[in-house]
Amino acid sequence: MAGVRSRTVFAFSPWIILIVALFCTTTARAGIGFQAISPEELKMTSEPKAPGAPAIILYRQLDRDDSRRNRYDKDSNWNTYYRDDRDVPQIEDNYFRIKILTEEGRKYADVEIPMPFRNTSDRSADVFGVKARTIRPDGSVINFDGKVFEKTIVKAKGQKYLAKTFAIPGVEVGSIIEYAYTMKMLDRSYVHGSHWTISNDLFTKNARFSLKVYRGAFSEGTLRWTWPGVQTPPKLDLDDFVRLEVSDIPAFQTEDYMPPQEEMRARVDFFYTEDAPDKDVASFWKRVGKRLNSNVDMFIGKPDAMRQAVSQIVSPKDSPEEKARKLYARVQQLRNTSYEVHKTEEEKKRDDEKDLSTAEGVWKHGYGNGVQLTWLYLALAKAAGLEAYGVEVADRSNYFLDPKVMNSSKLDANAVLLRLNGQDVYCDPGAAFTPFGLLPWNETGVMGLRLDKDGGSWISTTLPESTVSRIERKANLKLSAETGALEGKLTITYTGLEALRLRMEERNEDEEARKKLLEDEVKATIPVASEVELVTQPEWKSSTLPLVAGFKLKVPGWAIITGRRAMLTGGLFSGTEKHVFDHAERKHPIYYHYPSSKMDDITIELPDGWHATSLPPETNRDQQSFAYSSKVVNEKGSLHLTRKLSLDILLLETKYYPTLQNFYRMVRTSDEQQIVLQPDTATASR
Repeated sequence: MAGVRSRTVFAFSPWIILIVALFCTTTARAGIGFQAISPEELKMTSEPKAPGAPAIILYRQLDRDDSRRNRYDKDSNWNTYYRDDRDVPQIEDNYFRIKILTEEGRKYADVEIPMPFRNTSDRSADVFGVKARTIRPDGSVINFDGKVFEKTIVKAKGQKYLAKTFAIPGVEVGSIIEYAYTMKMLDRSYVHGSHWTISNDLFTKNARFSLKVYRGAFSEGTLRWTWPGVQTPPKLDLDDFVRLEVSDIPAFQTEDYMPPQEEMRARVDFFYTEDAPDKDVASFWKRVGKRLNSNVDMFIGKPDAMRQAVSQIVSPKDSPEEKARKLYARVQQLRNTSYEVHKTEEEKKRDDEKDLSTAEGVWKHGYGNGVQLTWLYLALAKAAGLEAYGVEVADRSNYFLDPKVMNSSKLDANAVLLRLNGQDVYCDPGAAFTPFGLLPWNETGVMGLRLDKDGGSWISTTLPESTVSRIERKANLKLSAETGALEGKLTITYTGLEALRLRMEERNEDEEARKKLLEDEVKATIPVASEVELVTQPEWKSSTLPLVAGFKLKVPGWAIITGRRAMLTGGLFSGTEKHVFDHAERKHPIYYHYPSSKMDDITIELPDGWHATSLPPETNRDQQSFAYSSKVVNEKGSLHLTRKLSLDILLLETKYYPTLQNFYRMVRTSDEQQIVLQPDTATASR
């Protein structure tokens, strides 16, 4: 191995590339044990390299095992998930030792373990063997014996994830807390996407990482890794472990609307691939493109195989676009296994008997995963005579693709490119609830390879304008002269990616959970306490219809009434803009998932005999990437308020943060301008 290593630590900086021949033996494991109590650590009151820190990580250890043949402890909770050597889970042992320095630091006793899956229906990974304890300043120990829960964590606006959580007892200032756990990952993608996250939310004094490399289908392939944000590269030892020791890692700063944390944190990314790197980046991707195209061709087969299916769906008289839409709708009617809850063992065995390795097989059995259904659509489109291409795209929900790194595993989503009426139309029917001609947000505005036999060519998927993904709020309300309350009906219409967002989030939830989510969304937009009741449930299963919800709404005390005068503001649904981007400094770029717009149309019926004596001026501000307008019209016996906020931004450099700040200050100023009302009798008495 030393000779191989010396040949592979070479001129392709910033990577190390290793041709790995792995031999591993079965070993016993017991996870990572607690460390001995250190008097120096107990006495510590601060860390000079992290002044003012509420807590610091004294020591962290991560030992990951991607090797295939290691059979570990056969605990009954996990062993039911796998049947043979192909399904042995990958193991990751984690250990944290944290010093609590201030009263604020006690919150770190409420531990959150982020899960790699994105929704509760995915059970391809789980946490086991949680152990924790508190070491008080006097050296006494309190062991954790509580329960571990699962919950959704909102870290910042635009940053939400699922986590396992538990509370370590008896923590006070000066305490040391320790906890350890094992993450087990069954999905093969976790092997091919192994990584170490180096930077943490707390300053890290010392940390040690190891990776036992994978042995299996890629044992004759290539293991490579990158280390963005890490000064010292990891090293491969003779025992097939990759190791890294680091110290004094600054705390990671989380901000609202920042790029994916996985992309921004200091980390080491591993990837196992059969695609060896090339001195010429273009040559590498041509080779990858030919391989990917060959794989897709094998799946979709000859056009003749699907022509009978096409004849059942479309008519010869249909236009190309009509054919494309009908085929799309038919594919989305098939069962999509990517969005189902975790399967039972019997379901797995039954599904293994089905031939889903070809488009014909998927069509015959009437189901497939998201990738298979999208390639089935490609097969049907080609059989219908449409100009259609397979596209491998880079999902941007966790990372951004850098072609120079030559990591083909980052092309981790697929789509179909149609040429219709001289226009490029991108489709992904394997993504549930996605309308024809629209991609899920994480596949929009990204690089991809349009596949062909010559190796393909780079494309950029379309990024829909803000007018496509809208939240439209229409309210008919009545103002009370006695209490200043607003009360009436509210209808909210979600379109495009806004509708897709809600349908995806709530696809496995019951009616009550969906009701609560929609009501909470409304309450979050109103700057004061409000009473919201959903009275009309939207259509949750459609991919073509807007998502429309109806509510009863009451906003107590919205108008301030003082004698013969009432004052209220027009920004009824401005709550989400109240404190956005109000920090003086910005560390990370500004990142939105997709361009979107909000449009409010509010009619307020005034009390009998009341009228407006002062209205705020109309506001219009268009700065191309972001725009805002608001207007209040005094109609007979009522006020008509309109407001629009649109953002055509995806990624904005930090240097433009002051411009964005000034824009939102203007928005808040306009939203808070006063409308003054008086009864007619007060005017007459003057």
